Order: sequence, then structure tokens, then C-alpha cells
Amino acid sequence: MSASTHASSAAAAKTQVQGQDAELAASFAYDPAKRVLRVDYRLRNTGARALAVFDRGDRHALASGRQKAGAIAAPTLRNVGDDVVLEHIALPLPRPAPVSPPTPLAAKLAAGAQSNGHFEFALPGLQAPKRLRWCLGVAAFAEADFNSPEQVGDVEIWRASFAVAERQQTLCTPWFDVARMAFES
Repeated sequence: MSASTHASSAAAAKTQVQGQDAELAASFAYDPAKRVLRVDYRLRNTGARALAVFDRGDRHALASGRQKAGAIAAPTLRNVGDDVVLEHIALPLPRPAPVSPPTPLAAKLAAGAQSNGHFEFALPGLQAPKRLRWCLGVAAFAEADFNSPEQVGDVEIWRASFAVAERQQTLCTPWFDVARMAFES
């Protein structure tokens, strides 16, 4: 799902989203010829407590080798009519529960700190969506909901309980109009 080509960042559209104790700045650069979206983002923790940031995938993807420890995961894709929503969120436990559940992984972001990330996503199918949006899940970091910390470079990665999926805050960009290459107001 991730592409190795780079869309031009010179033509990137920028937006900012304010949440509770979190501020997300994102830029989208879409290459229509290759149907690749590059998202560069900065998340700032504006609160007094640490945040869990759900952009690191899940434990099953890591164990199966589809995900590298500490790397930004490929987002999940959800079609909404002619539009596409890409998401980095903590997903609830599937029903019935699989033998090896996709336990959400989160990066811990200290109070007042910021983190930067980027990913590229090759859109599937033959027809480009009319609009795109990206959502990032964050939650207040409560020790009871997280375990098994692992330091990967300068990022602290934790396993999250599935209960966090219900309590996370989802920061979503405005819709990005693919034809205009701009975010809607």
C-alpha cells in the first residue's frame, strides 16, 4: 500500500486541526498520474498529560512482518461514496475475536511535545476519489490502558487495550478536493 515514489511537496495543500489537548498540522501532496497521496504531519500535545498517538499500526502486523517496529503504519481505508477516508486509529477488537488479535500500538507523546511523521499511500482501484480525508486517533495516556513499552529510536511504543478505541479522540483533516488539489473550507 505504501509507494516508494514521492509526490511533489511544492504543490502541497496545508491544513490545521485543533482538538482537545492536541493540534494537528498536515499537508497533502497528491500525484494524480500515480494516484499516490503523501501526507506530512506534525502533532503537538498542547495539554498537561501525555497522549497516545495511534499511527504505529497493530501488534499482529508487527509480529507478521508487515509492519516495522516504530514506523508509521499504512492507514486503513474506508470508502464513503465517491470519497476516501484514510485512518490511523485504534480499532476495536473484531468479533469474533481472532486467535492473534490486532492489538493497537501507540506512540507516547509527552505533554508539551510534538512529533512529526509522514506516509505515502497508493490509492487502489481504477478511479480516483472525488475527495480525500485523513484521520488520526489520539487518547489521554493512562497507565491502566497501556503495557509492554518498547523504545524504538526516539519513540516510545506501547500496546493499547481495545477499550481505548471507544475513548480516543479522532482528529480529521477537512476534505481534500482531488480535482482542485485543495482542502475545502
